Amino acid sequence: MDGMQQLPTTANAPLPATYESAKVALAECQSIDECQTWADKAAALASYGRQANDNTLVDMALRIQARASRRAGELLKQFDARVDNARKQTVGDHSLISQREVAAEAGMSEYQQATAVRIANVPQDTFERMVESPSPPTKTALADIGKKTRPLVDLGDRSEADFKTATQAQGQVREFA
Repeated sequence: MDGMQQLPTTANAPLPATYESAKVALAECQSIDECQTWADKAAALASYGRQANDNTLVDMALRIQARASRRAGELLKQFDARVDNARKQTVGDHSLISQREVAAEAGMSEYQQATAVRIANVPQDTFERMVESPSPPTKTALADIGKKTRPLVDLGDRSEADFKTATQAQGQVREFA
């Protein structure tokens, strides 16, 4: 053991510097499959951290996973989620490819696709605050925040407040009648 170099434990490893490098690399990712590779590696790292009872490693891995999924979602949102194989759209000489096709090509399941897009829907400041918190959330928790609720009725140019007021007024008129 005298001549062997001792490896650092995960408790004193330079994770913050590595994490900062990962943040920069993820922000520069240009392909969805590259983001997916980062997310998969981070999941493996989180699993190792859990086995080693190393919460610092688990938290860093969760942060990297969240950032990788968010970046994949940002890239996926560049494609129309409503285009399907039954009704391909063309713009000029180009056929539009669907978000699902792009995700499948990158090896993502429909669940991974939806999760990534939902994470990308989380407002940037909220995402940063949550991911950088002492106890970062899981991808599922972030995706729940990024779920977009769709109105049951097309409001046109009316605001939600106006629609709510009109609905209440209709209810009162019916009640009066």
